[in-house]
Amino acid sequence: MKTRSQTTPKPLNTVRLPPLESPRTKPKSKPKPRPESGKKGTLHDLRRPKKPPTAFFYFMEDFRVAFKEENPSVKSMREIGRACGEKWNKMAFEEKVKYYDLATERRAEFEKAMAQYNEKKINGELSEESDNE
Repeated sequence: MKTRSQTTPKPLNTVRLPPLESPRTKPKSKPKPRPESGKKGTLHDLRRPKKPPTAFFYFMEDFRVAFKEENPSVKSMREIGRACGEKWNKMAFEEKVKYYDLATERRAEFEKAMAQYNEKKINGELSEESDNE
């Protein structure tokens, strides 16, 4: 008597599906018009306060100046950014504190400016008609 492993498997009953259309064969539709602003459907208010950078970006400003003085031959932003990231990751928290303090201070200023902006917007002092002027 033959065991199951010695017999050939029976073919499975399969269902044949219609062929898929490839993206190359589909007729091209007209491109959709892009919104004027960067985000979908929203227009950016130019008077809205801009968010402040993080502590790392304040560090990066200082680091770039020092790095360019030490390595004048390096022109690639990729290499400068990589060196900056490595230095930031190796730094002790005590060294980073001054950048965190600066970022916190600027964030507080932003929050105040944003509160004033929202208050003016609610009161109607910032109207959409004045944007066109």
